[in-house]
Amino acid sequence: MTETLPEEITEVERTLDAPRFGTVTYRDSEVLTFPWGMPGFNHLRRFLALSLESQSGFVWLQSIEEPNIALPTSDPFSLFPDYAPRLPGYAVSSLELGDPDSFVTLCVVVVTAGAETMTMNLLAPIVVNLETRSARQVTLEGSQYSVREPIPRTAPAPAAPAA
Repeated sequence: MTETLPEEITEVERTLDAPRFGTVTYRDSEVLTFPWGMPGFNHLRRFLALSLESQSGFVWLQSIEEPNIALPTSDPFSLFPDYAPRLPGYAVSSLELGDPDSFVTLCVVVVTAGAETMTMNLLAPIVVNLETRSARQVTLEGSQYSVREPIPRTAPAPAAPAA
């Protein structure tokens, strides 16, 4: 007698104890993979994109490998309407980018204690292929964008969530 597998296999839910967010439940299909790592975090490859109701406009990239690492990011186009990054060819091909609706661009937000302004790294956006869930932080070659562009004061700050 042969057993047949169900047509739809239910994906396993996993949990992560993240110091900033508490227990986070996720599925493998929700994981963003950074095959090339990220500058400063070359050894980290798997992240979750977490959005909090209390911090609309911000997406935290929570490391699965090191739960103490979570990077605040945001959509640069919503804060800088004139932002027009020209992605290098290697990024387009390595991430298999096609239709502009198949990927998103995020930029890391820097919140310095005691500083009056937040900044955003417009020179090295994070590009995420929404279909493959592969991501890469890309340095814009020959660009005049800043690593620490002050964010307009109208943007809400991404406060660290209560532990």
